[in-house]
Amino acid sequence: MKKKIVVMIFLTLFFTFTVACMNEPTNKGQQYKKKLIYNLTRIKKINIENKLINPESLFLQINKIKKSSPSLYFKNKTIYTSIEKWLKNSNINEFYKFGINLFQMKGTDNYGNVKISGYYTPIIKARKTPQKNFIYPIYSMPYNFKKKQYLPKRKEIYNGILDKRYILAYTNSLIDNFIMEIQGSAFIDYENNKPLKFFSYSGSNGWPYKSIGQILINRGEIEKKNMSMQAIKNWCKKHTNKEIKNLFEENTSFVFFKETQRKEVYGASSVPLVAKTSIAADTNIIKKGTIVLLQIPLLDKNGIFIKKYEMRLVIALDVGGAIKGQHFDLYTGIGEKAGKLAGFYNHYGHAWILKK
Repeated sequence: MKKKIVVMIFLTLFFTFTVACMNEPTNKGQQYKKKLIYNLTRIKKINIENKLINPESLFLQINKIKKSSPSLYFKNKTIYTSIEKWLKNSNINEFYKFGINLFQMKGTDNYGNVKISGYYTPIIKARKTPQKNFIYPIYSMPYNFKKKQYLPKRKEIYNGILDKRYILAYTNSLIDNFIMEIQGSAFIDYENNKPLKFFSYSGSNGWPYKSIGQILINRGEIEKKNMSMQAIKNWCKKHTNKEIKNLFEENTSFVFFKETQRKEVYGASSVPLVAKTSIAADTNIIKKGTIVLLQIPLLDKNGIFIKKYEMRLVIALDVGGAIKGQHFDLYTGIGEKAGKLAGFYNHYGHAWILKK
């Protein structure tokens, strides 16, 4: 009798769990296989049939770390060396043979669903002086303010409160400038066969960051399930410059830049980034230089999840103001194609931290 009761309880719990998971969203790549209690759970065995997509890119990224940041490389040399041996001599499920330990992240919901967004490096047309439609300034970091003094808010900067000596260039699109701020850098194209100039992040005005996407969701203008950078761009196409400016001003945070001679895109770790092999992460959870096995949802040309995943090894080499907690920002590369992919990503995948 007791045995029957135990079986009935088990079946009831299993049925309840199954029904609950069936009601959870999966359109962004979410999975509900196992509930995780801890922030990081050690995994002794991982059953993954998919082959790793990017071993060569990972080796390239590690070499760039070794060349550009020797201190970061030597801090992680032991795990880097073990991973290189593993990838050259074994399959993905035999990591343990090389002294590698995998720790699964709990995700945003304790089912391992780590948020994955994307960022890229735009190429933006600009001029050194205001001309015709090139009237939107890109600013360098103002230096005539006290260290603990807040700089002006976005609205004040839009209205011209900063001295013109801080203007680096003028673009023909306020939207491009805003996207450049979100991405943290850009290649500037002065055209006329002039070489591209890399503008890197130099600081912010210190005011809190407020997500434009979340504002539009709260207004009911874009559904949460449909939110992406592409959705925001589409919204902008349907509204006036004044309405776009008013929307952007709700985010009081503002980013400043500096012109560099760099030919590659560098992250916060002062290392050139390799597309789809580096991520921005919260350094309170993931230390710089950490390698992560990341299961990434595959999207079609319209940004729709096609119920398939790919496995990539990525390295935490960057940070972002909106990248907090169980959230990774995948660097997708340079230019329009990379931007389109980055704009689509607002999905979830599983992630495992690799340690010795």
